Amino acid sequence: MKRTSRDIRTANRYGVLRQIIAHSPTSRQELAAATGLSLATVATLVGELLDLGMLTEVGFEDSAGGRPRGLVAVNTSGGALIGVDIAETYVRVELFDLALNVLARANEDMRPGEIRPEQVVGHVASAVGSVVAQAGVEGARVLGVGVSVPGQVDREAGVSEYAPNWDWHAVPLLDLLSAQIAYPLYLDNPLRACAIAELWFGAARGRGDAVVVNLGTGVGAGLVLGGGLHRGVSNSAGEWGHTTLVLDGRLCHCGNHGCVETYVGAPGIMLNLLESSPGSTLLHPEDQTATIDAVARAVAAQDPVATKVVRDTARYLGAAIADLVNLLNPEVVVLSSWVAATLGEPLLHEVREAVARHALKRPLADTEIILSPIPTDPVCLGAATFALEGALNSAGPKPSGGRTAVARRTAAARSRTAPPS
Repeated sequence: MKRTSRDIRTANRYGVLRQIIAHSPTSRQELAAATGLSLATVATLVGELLDLGMLTEVGFEDSAGGRPRGLVAVNTSGGALIGVDIAETYVRVELFDLALNVLARANEDMRPGEIRPEQVVGHVASAVGSVVAQAGVEGARVLGVGVSVPGQVDREAGVSEYAPNWDWHAVPLLDLLSAQIAYPLYLDNPLRACAIAELWFGAARGRGDAVVVNLGTGVGAGLVLGGGLHRGVSNSAGEWGHTTLVLDGRLCHCGNHGCVETYVGAPGIMLNLLESSPGSTLLHPEDQTATIDAVARAVAAQDPVATKVVRDTARYLGAAIADLVNLLNPEVVVLSSWVAATLGEPLLHEVREAVARHALKRPLADTEIILSPIPTDPVCLGAATFALEGALNSAGPKPSGGRTAVARRTAAARSRTAPPS
């Protein structure tokens, strides 16, 4: 798809603001050097961001023999962003200032079988209301809500096209949410959210090529290629969890057999445990989180059953990651999301050994495999950047002709939050 001048301006605004968030305060000259944009373009973009209240002037720094350089920084009070992590077993919401510092958090657990869209939307609306109340921000300061939902999404239309673990097909998720949430809404999935979080704040920062492996109930890979997020033609790149690992293997929710997800996602790990030790007290059949927590504690206590389950899971995961290493030749592979965080170093150690057995030596020699260093929920953090990008896009001149579904929802949300005249 050909990029319009508006798309390029939004991308440049986004790139400049991202650089300022990472290195604040900074000068226009430093921004030009870091982004590769001309000084004149940077000066124009900084002026626009100052006018939008997203930046503030913070004084000057001496330059070698020249005039002092003006410094700009993020105006942390210039707005708030909300990131929503919808997972199969919970909804987590975090509210951020413009420097992406967390100001408030809320969690809602979802019971087994609680998968209808209206049930999920109710949890999201409740948690969003909670973080806004906790932070004490005025509604007008919320620039947008980024929403991450598992599976394939049409982010322009705001539709969850296919969520296999819930059997969702073409669910108009943002329209449902907009009936209860009076802020601009932006949709994508956790693969993109985790990748952006690592690119901005984590292990992919400063790296040209990275893979962020998302290990939760579902499994996928966020891709950073050539220094930017890789979405694919239909925003469907990264569905590595639904590549075939075992021919004629376990039945997957997607309808195929032997998918990576069925062996290394939380339900797959539970099945690994059941097959290894059918009567194990570590298994909580209706509770993924309790099972993974129990396995992690048992591994720390050197329990042989738990140790074998982690090793078996890592064998499958290592073989699948080796395919990514051979195919993409990344600088770093990041293990992210709640399963990776819970199983931690023992899983990482076994995965590194398994990848070394399967990957080609040349690409592997240049690949680091690590746990995500992000201390907060990376999906919420990445989702908040969806809202930031949307706010930067909507702040420019209006496009001619018809508006997208996202633009219509944004306008409707603003009309609901505008003070009465």
